[in-house]
Amino acid sequence: MDFLRARWEDLILANYTLNPAVLEPYVPAGTELDFHGGECYVSLVAFMFRKTRVMGIPVPFHQNFEEVNLRFYVRPIHQPELRSVCFIREIVPRAAIPLISNTLFKEHYHATRMSHRIEHPEISYSWGKKLEYSITAKLSSTAGLPAKGSLDEFITEHYHGFSAHPRGTLHYQVFHPQWEVSNLENCRIDVDFEANYGREFAFLNEAQPASICYANGSDVRVSFPSRLKSGSRID
Repeated sequence: MDFLRARWEDLILANYTLNPAVLEPYVPAGTELDFHGGECYVSLVAFMFRKTRVMGIPVPFHQNFEEVNLRFYVRPIHQPELRSVCFIREIVPRAAIPLISNTLFKEHYHATRMSHRIEHPEISYSWGKKLEYSITAKLSSTAGLPAKGSLDEFITEHYHGFSAHPRGTLHYQVFHPQWEVSNLENCRIDVDFEANYGREFAFLNEAQPASICYANGSDVRVSFPSRLKSGSRID
């Protein structure tokens, strides 16, 4: 049985280059930072959870909600072909989500007020006690599969997740078809990265994204976590 089934829809992904040294303290044991074109990336990702089921059960008031996360990219040392992600923090509107995910997956969920407006081609997400942080954008191109080897492909094609744990790195899998992507215009990012993600990421307040893209999303399945065993392959 899967831990979670849902739809992830209307993803905005703003991707920043940064010095790898910023991320090294967050890299789980048994993994290493992954690069594209020699650059290290961190992504601010906003999207919708819809039709969410936990262990097959639709939990009341927790089926449709927003998430905004800051994530980076790693790969298992013994299987560098596996594109994987790690999260600095995931922001959601429901307190029960952090309770479950932080306990089971050792992730870094935080609950706060959130809102969204999706009226294609315009999309926006807001969060914070006064909804003071936001991402807004407008679709500007027809959706299509990302070019092989492109940055859009690298950013959107990740099917494994890792999180650090005192007793060993946790690994889980995410199953979904390849996502189509589109370009965005008039994208505005009003975020205090230090307030949301820590002092180490304050420099992103003045940084411009290297790229911003939209992914239509799909149905997804997330496995239960397991411990990464040193030297063992992930099936």
